[in-house]
Amino acid sequence: MSPLRYSVPQRVLHWGMALLIFFNLIFSDGMEHWNRLVRRGETVTPDDIASANIHAYVGIAILALAAVRIILRLVQGAPEPPAEEPALLRLAAKATHGLLYLLLFAMPLGGIAAYYFGVEVAGELHGGVMKLLLWLLIVAHVGGALVHQFYWKTNVLARMTHGRVS
Repeated sequence: MSPLRYSVPQRVLHWGMALLIFFNLIFSDGMEHWNRLVRRGETVTPDDIASANIHAYVGIAILALAAVRIILRLVQGAPEPPAEEPALLRLAAKATHGLLYLLLFAMPLGGIAAYYFGVEVAGELHGGVMKLLLWLLIVAHVGGALVHQFYWKTNVLARMTHGRVS
Protein backbone atom coordinates (compact mmCIF):
# COMPACT_ATOMS: atom_id res chain seq x y z
CA MET A 1 0.00 0.00 0.00
CA SER A 2 1.48 3.34 -1.00
CA PRO A 3 1.39 6.41 1.26
CA LEU A 4 -0.97 9.34 0.59
CA ARG A 5 1.81 11.93 0.91
CA TYR A 6 5.59 12.17 1.00
CA SER A 7 7.18 11.99 4.43
CA VAL A 8 8.75 15.07 6.05
CA PRO A 9 12.30 13.79 5.33
CA GLN A 10 11.35 13.17 1.68
CA ARG A 11 9.92 16.69 1.35
CA VAL A 12 12.93 18.31 3.06
CA LEU A 13 15.32 16.39 0.79
CA HIS A 14 13.32 17.32 -2.32
CA TRP A 15 13.34 21.06 -1.61
CA GLY A 16 16.87 21.11 -0.18
CA MET A 17 18.19 19.34 -3.25
CA ALA A 18 16.20 21.69 -5.50
CA LEU A 19 18.00 24.63 -3.89
CA LEU A 20 21.40 22.97 -4.28
CA ILE A 21 20.69 22.04 -7.90
CA PHE A 22 19.57 25.56 -8.78
CA PHE A 23 22.62 26.96 -7.00
CA ASN A 24 24.96 24.84 -9.10
CA LEU A 25 23.06 25.48 -12.32
CA ILE A 26 22.95 29.24 -11.83
CA PHE A 27 26.30 29.85 -10.11
CA SER A 28 28.64 27.69 -12.17
CA ASP A 29 30.90 30.61 -13.15
CA GLY A 30 33.65 29.69 -10.69
CA MET A 31 33.96 26.17 -12.09
CA GLU A 32 33.75 27.41 -15.68
CA HIS A 33 36.45 30.03 -15.01
CA TRP A 34 38.73 27.43 -13.38
CA ASN A 35 38.16 25.10 -16.35
CA ARG A 36 39.06 27.83 -18.88
CA LEU A 37 42.27 28.64 -16.98
CA VAL A 38 43.31 24.99 -16.83
CA ARG A 39 42.53 24.37 -20.53
CA ARG A 40 44.60 27.40 -21.54
CA GLY A 41 47.46 26.50 -19.21
CA GLU A 42 47.08 29.78 -17.34
CA THR A 43 47.79 30.38 -13.66
CA VAL A 44 45.09 29.17 -11.29
CA THR A 45 44.85 31.16 -8.06
CA PRO A 46 43.67 29.86 -4.68
CA ASP A 47 40.49 31.94 -5.17
CA ASP A 48 39.87 30.18 -8.50
CA ILE A 49 40.26 26.81 -6.81
CA ALA A 50 37.99 27.85 -3.93
CA SER A 51 35.27 28.95 -6.38
CA ALA A 52 35.53 25.70 -8.31
CA ASN A 53 35.52 23.70 -5.08
CA ILE A 54 32.21 25.25 -4.00
CA HIS A 55 30.60 23.96 -7.19
CA ALA A 56 32.24 20.55 -6.72
CA TYR A 57 31.25 20.22 -3.05
CA VAL A 58 27.64 21.18 -3.78
CA GLY A 59 27.61 18.57 -6.56
CA ILE A 60 28.98 15.92 -4.20
CA ALA A 61 26.29 16.87 -1.66
CA ILE A 62 23.64 16.45 -4.37
CA LEU A 63 25.03 12.99 -5.18
CA ALA A 64 24.97 11.92 -1.52
CA LEU A 65 21.47 13.30 -0.97
CA ALA A 66 20.24 11.58 -4.13
CA ALA A 67 21.37 8.26 -2.66
CA VAL A 68 19.49 9.05 0.57
CA ARG A 69 16.39 9.97 -1.47
CA ILE A 70 16.46 6.63 -3.29
CA ILE A 71 16.80 4.76 -0.01
CA LEU A 72 13.93 6.71 1.55
CA ARG A 73 11.76 6.10 -1.49
CA LEU A 74 12.45 2.37 -1.30
CA VAL A 75 11.77 2.26 2.44
CA GLN A 76 8.87 4.72 2.73
CA GLY A 77 7.36 4.48 -0.74
CA ALA A 78 5.73 7.24 -2.74
CA PRO A 79 2.13 8.25 -3.38
CA GLU A 80 0.38 6.85 -6.44
CA PRO A 81 -0.29 9.21 -9.36
CA PRO A 82 -3.78 10.73 -9.20
CA ALA A 83 -6.51 9.02 -11.18
CA GLU A 84 -7.19 12.29 -13.05
CA GLU A 85 -3.85 12.03 -14.82
CA PRO A 86 -4.21 10.48 -18.30
CA ALA A 87 -2.22 7.28 -18.84
CA LEU A 88 0.06 8.83 -21.46
CA LEU A 89 0.94 11.74 -19.17
CA ARG A 90 1.46 9.35 -16.27
CA LEU A 91 4.03 7.58 -18.45
CA ALA A 92 5.63 10.95 -19.32
CA ALA A 93 5.80 11.84 -15.60
CA LYS A 94 7.39 8.49 -14.79
CA ALA A 95 9.98 8.98 -17.57
CA THR A 96 10.69 12.55 -16.40
CA HIS A 97 11.22 11.42 -12.81
CA GLY A 98 13.38 8.51 -13.94
CA LEU A 99 15.57 10.79 -16.05
CA LEU A 100 15.78 13.33 -13.20
CA TYR A 101 16.99 10.64 -10.82
CA LEU A 102 19.46 9.39 -13.43
CA LEU A 103 20.86 12.92 -13.84
CA LEU A 104 21.05 13.38 -10.05
CA PHE A 105 23.69 10.64 -10.18
CA ALA A 106 25.20 11.09 -13.64
CA MET A 107 25.88 14.82 -13.40
CA PRO A 108 27.83 14.75 -10.12
CA LEU A 109 29.72 11.65 -11.23
CA GLY A 110 30.57 13.32 -14.54
CA GLY A 111 31.65 16.44 -12.69
CA ILE A 112 33.84 14.39 -10.35
CA ALA A 113 35.42 12.59 -13.30
CA ALA A 114 36.16 15.91 -15.00
CA TYR A 115 37.32 17.95 -12.00
CA TYR A 116 39.23 15.40 -9.97
CA PHE A 117 40.39 13.00 -12.68
CA GLY A 118 40.69 15.24 -15.74
CA VAL A 119 38.25 13.29 -17.94
CA GLU A 120 37.49 16.03 -20.46
CA VAL A 121 34.63 14.26 -22.23
CA ALA A 122 32.86 13.87 -18.86
CA GLY A 123 33.19 17.61 -18.29
CA GLU A 124 31.84 18.39 -21.74
CA LEU A 125 28.83 16.14 -21.17
CA HIS A 126 28.35 17.49 -17.65
CA GLY A 127 28.34 21.14 -18.69
CA GLY A 128 26.67 20.60 -22.05
CA VAL A 129 24.13 17.92 -22.86
CA MET A 130 23.39 16.88 -19.27
CA LYS A 131 23.02 20.48 -18.08
CA LEU A 132 20.59 21.27 -20.90
CA LEU A 133 18.64 18.07 -20.31
CA LEU A 134 18.42 18.85 -16.60
CA TRP A 135 17.00 22.33 -17.32
CA LEU A 136 14.43 20.80 -19.71
CA LEU A 137 13.41 18.16 -17.18
CA ILE A 138 13.08 20.77 -14.44
CA VAL A 139 10.76 22.81 -16.67
CA ALA A 140 8.71 19.68 -17.44
CA HIS A 141 8.63 18.74 -13.74
CA VAL A 142 7.47 22.18 -12.60
CA GLY A 143 5.06 22.42 -15.52
CA GLY A 144 3.54 19.07 -14.62
CA ALA A 145 3.10 20.12 -11.00
CA LEU A 146 1.38 23.34 -12.10
CA VAL A 147 -0.94 21.47 -14.48
CA HIS A 148 -1.92 19.19 -11.61
CA GLN A 149 -2.50 22.16 -9.32
CA PHE A 150 -4.44 24.45 -11.62
CA TYR A 151 -5.92 22.28 -14.39
CA TRP A 152 -6.70 18.93 -12.81
CA LYS A 153 -6.87 20.44 -9.29
CA THR A 154 -5.20 17.41 -7.73
CA ASN A 155 -3.19 17.29 -4.50
CA VAL A 156 0.16 16.48 -6.21
CA LEU A 157 1.76 19.77 -5.23
CA ALA A 158 0.40 19.58 -1.68
CA ARG A 159 1.92 16.13 -1.20
CA MET A 160 5.40 17.60 -1.75
CA THR A 161 4.89 20.94 0.01
CA HIS A 162 2.89 20.96 3.24
CA GLY A 163 1.90 17.30 3.09
CA ARG A 164 -1.82 17.81 3.71
CA VAL A 165 -4.04 15.94 1.33
CA SER A 166 -7.77 16.45 0.99
